[in-house]
Amino acid sequence: MSGSAKKTIYAAMAANGAIAITKFFAASVTGSSAMLSEGIHSVVDTGNELLLLLGIKLSKRPPDDTHPFGYGQELYFWTLIVALFIFAIGGGMSIYEGINHVRYPEPLTDPFWSYTVLGLAVIFEGYSWNIALQEFLATKKEASLWDAIRASKDPTIFTILFEDTAALVGLFVAFIGVFSGHLLGNVYLDGVASIIIGVILCGVALLLASESKGLLIGEGADAETVASIRKITNEDPAVDKVIKVLTLHFGPQEILLNLEIEFVEELETEGLEVAIERLEASISGKHPEVENIFIEARSISSRRKTSVAEVGE
Repeated sequence: MSGSAKKTIYAAMAANGAIAITKFFAASVTGSSAMLSEGIHSVVDTGNELLLLLGIKLSKRPPDDTHPFGYGQELYFWTLIVALFIFAIGGGMSIYEGINHVRYPEPLTDPFWSYTVLGLAVIFEGYSWNIALQEFLATKKEASLWDAIRASKDPTIFTILFEDTAALVGLFVAFIGVFSGHLLGNVYLDGVASIIIGVILCGVALLLASESKGLLIGEGADAETVASIRKITNEDPAVDKVIKVLTLHFGPQEILLNLEIEFVEELETEGLEVAIERLEASISGKHPEVENIFIEARSISSRRKTSVAEVGE
C-alpha cells in the first residue's frame, strides 16, 4: 500500500506547492478573487498531503497492549481530518472570499498572469491527477470506477484523486470567471466563480468524509476475498460446513477473520488441531493481508462449540 500511495502523495504535494505560489502571485497582481480561492485551495491540498503521509507513518506502528490489533485505523482518522480541512478551510474560505468580492468588487487588472498561472496549473494538476488515476485503476479490477471507490479500503489514493479532480474543475471555473469578467466587464463574475469553487470543495469534502466514516466504523473485506476464504475452507477435507465468515479491516492491508466451522463427524481433537493449522496456513498463503485468524470449531457429533484462536504473522 505505502509504496504506490506515497508516490501519488509526493507527486500531488510537489504540484500543489508550486502551483500555490504562482496562484497567490497572480492573485496579488490581478486582484482576482477566483485566483485567491485557487491559491487557498492549493495550500490546503498541500497540507492535506502532509497529513496523509503522517497517517501512513502512524498506521505502521506495531501492535501493543493498548492496541492489540495495531494502529492501521490511524490512516482512516487522518483521512477524515483531511476532509474537514477541505470543507472548513478550502471550501469555507473560498465561499467567504467570493461573497466578500461580490459585496465589495474590485476592478480586475491585466489578466495575463491569471491565464498563465491557470495554464501551468492545469499541466501540473493534470500530471498529478493522471498518476493518482493510474494507481487507482491498477487496483480496481473489473469494478466500475465508482464501485471501486466505494469498495476501496485504502483512502490515500482516492483522496488524492478526489482532490485533483476538484482542483481541475476549480481551475476551469476560475478560468471562466476571469475570462467572462474581463470579456463582459462584469466585476461580480470573478466573485461568483470563487463561490462555485468553494461549493465544489465542500461537496468533495462531504463525499470524502462519508467514505472515511465507513472505514472508521468498520468495514468487512470485499466480497471476492470473503468468497475466496469460504472456498478455501470448504475445500478442506476436515470441514463439513462453513457457518460464518466474519471479516473486519483494521487497515488497508490488515484484516481480522473470524470463522465458524462445522467439522466432519469422525474428526478427533488431535485431527481438529491439525485441520485448524492447515486452514490458517492456506488462508494466510492466499491472503497475506489476513493477519489475525480466529476459528470457532463445532463438532458434528457433539454439536458442542469450542473456540480456537490462530494468529497469523
